[in-house]
Order: sequence, then C-alpha cells, then structure tokens
Amino acid sequence: MASSSNNFHYHYDPNNDSFNQYFQEKFNNQFEAAEEEIPAERNKRTYIDRKREEGHKCLWNNYFSDNPTYTKRQFCRRFRMNKSLFLRVVNRLSEEVPYFQPKKDATFRNGLSPLQQCTAAFRLLAYGTGSDSVDEYIRLAESNARKCLEHFVVGIVDLFGIEYLRRPTPEDLQRLLFYGEQRDFPGMLEASTVCSGSGKIAQPLGKECIHEAPVNHQLFWRR
Repeated sequence: MASSSNNFHYHYDPNNDSFNQYFQEKFNNQFEAAEEEIPAERNKRTYIDRKREEGHKCLWNNYFSDNPTYTKRQFCRRFRMNKSLFLRVVNRLSEEVPYFQPKKDATFRNGLSPLQQCTAAFRLLAYGTGSDSVDEYIRLAESNARKCLEHFVVGIVDLFGIEYLRRPTPEDLQRLLFYGEQRDFPGMLEASTVCSGSGKIAQPLGKECIHEAPVNHQLFWRR
C-alpha cells in the first residue's frame, strides 16, 4: 500500500555538515553551562549546646533538694500533683521503661535525667503548650520533648493502667465523695447522682434523683 503524500520521512545523512555542526554547538553549550553551575550549599544542622546538666541542677534545686526554692504547695499547683506521687511515677518509669533510664552519649556525657524527661511531659500535659515551651527551662529540644511525652503516655498506660485507668468501684466512689464533702466540694463525680438545688448527694451507680426547685418549680433529673 502506497504511503500518503502528507507523511514526512526524515533520513539521517552523515555527510550533512550543517546539522552536525548545529548539534555539536548545542551539546558544547549545555556541557559548559553544567560545568559553570555552582551547586547550592547545603544548610548545615545547627548544634545548640543547651547545657542539659545545668537544666537538671536547676530543676533539682527548685523542687527536689533538701532545701528547695519553691514550696510543696507551689509544686502541687505547677505539676498538678503532690511531690511524693510525682517521684513515684518517675521512679517506676526510670526502672521499667528503657527510654527514661539514664544514658550517656558517644562522648560519655550524661543525657537527660528522668526528672527532666518526666517534668517536660508533665508540663506539656498540665499547660497544654507546644513542644518547644520547655526548652529554656528544662533544656531539651522540641523533638526530645515530643518523644518524652509519647513515651510517658505509653509508659503510664502500661505501668498504671490496670490499677488506676479503670472504672471506679462503689468503694472508690464512696471514698472520693467523702473527701469531696470534707473539702466543701460535694458532687465532684459526674458518675454520681446529684439532686440539683438541694446540694445533697444521692447514691451512685445510676440511681435516679428527682428534685423540685422551690423557685421556678422545674424538675431537674440527672443520672
């Protein structure tokens, strides 16, 4: 079958000097441009010596030394728990979770202490701030603070989950309600049934309580 007259067929001619010269010039120009191009300088990672040993020393003198700078009440307000409970958590994590165990780096320099790691996790949870908010005080980078928080949450669930992260028993509810009344905070548990308006605490475990308000005569019903 004859080919269409509209089709163009190119036949390479090795004796065509004009094409060879054009191709050689283009190749030489591209090659010279590649040689002259200076590669972009890579940004080096900035090393910051945070002096983590001073961070541990400052933290120890502020809260954990024999004569700390701040009182137990200030510790409880800032850490959202008393000091004995905090130290119990730190000791369990440092003994049973490898991430919180003291280590040395390649230069045999002490790494972050368990106190620094746990304090970073507690502060992030207590104040809901960003990972870099504890850098200036505890002396650890943003990435390390985030890792401390992740390992802390996993460690707490593994070590204390069975004992504390469970549904309260009737004895637990009665004990907590008792302490709540002693501190003028009745009805502190949402699981309990509170008579709205009277301030009286009904039996827990989902029993109903209906109270008629004396002012607007509306019924309040809460489980």
